[in-house]
Amino acid sequence: MSAAELEPDPAPTLSEIARAAGVSAPTVSKVLNGRADVAPATRAKVEEILRRTGYQRRRTAAPPSRLLDLVFHQLDNAWAMEVIRGVENVARDEGLSVVLSESAGRLTPGQTWVDGVLARRPAGVVLVLSELDAAQRDQLASRDIPFVVLDPAGDPAEGVPAVGAANWQGGLAATRHLLDLGHRRIGMISGPSGMMCSRARVDGYRTALGTARLPVDPELIIEGNFYHEIGQAAAHTLLTRPDRPTAIFAGNDLQALGVYEAARELGLRVPEDLSVVGFDDLPLARWVGPPLTTVRQPLVEMAETAARLAIELGRGEQPTATRVDLATSLVVRSSTAPPPADS
Repeated sequence: MSAAELEPDPAPTLSEIARAAGVSAPTVSKVLNGRADVAPATRAKVEEILRRTGYQRRRTAAPPSRLLDLVFHQLDNAWAMEVIRGVENVARDEGLSVVLSESAGRLTPGQTWVDGVLARRPAGVVLVLSELDAAQRDQLASRDIPFVVLDPAGDPAEGVPAVGAANWQGGLAATRHLLDLGHRRIGMISGPSGMMCSRARVDGYRTALGTARLPVDPELIIEGNFYHEIGQAAAHTLLTRPDRPTAIFAGNDLQALGVYEAARELGLRVPEDLSVVGFDDLPLARWVGPPLTTVRQPLVEMAETAARLAIELGRGEQPTATRVDLATSLVVRSSTAPPPADS
């Protein structure tokens, strides 16, 4: 029997799948159970036949575990803690435990992680700023393991459930706030250009300037990485220009704290000499001095929405939407003021 002869109906047996793949039935069983001791090429061949025949989708040998997988591409800041809190809120209500993983900065987890998920059979998976490639999506689908992407780095593939925020609207609101205060030279420290949320915030900034009939000066836009150190370095570059900006919109709160540090080093006061706006509204935004004006991204609510969506999909329920963008809102505090009179 060849792989081409296997069709979704009638349902093939495990031994038929094994013959089509040219492997033993125990090898197919290992693939089905997420065992790591299978050669990648063999695994891919078996997975393709499983996907095409829908074998596992019709035969669920065991119920999902009482686990919810949460995967970060990097797990080292206060932003991640807010996401964890939201997922934990839902997991607690559902009687689930959370398995936390990090993909070491990669936007796509490795096969080792996939093997672990297949073995655990969680009730659902939430991937933060991450994505699965087509083969990994097929592997999870063949075991009825639903996944949702939270704050996707890029445009998710067709049919991939995702939860994000209105980043463009947030960038627009932050920049308009500074314009309304009278600022005309506004610096922008973005996040990585490869991330969709970062590009949307910059687009909102550009739109606000365009609406105010102000030119977009590319010298005032510096790409960051969402971390404090780069925010500080980028702000130092902007603030040592002879025509320095009177305000800076940082792509997130951590970079905004870097702007604070650069301003202190240069003897500039916030907000008397420099207005600063962040993005996220992490708890630390209220604690710094002066408290930070920022765009609130509802991180806890986003995480709760993603976790509930994954669980609903795992139960076979039909959610009202599988692509959700929650609203952002400007929170005005003490780090913004009209520009100096002599600017």
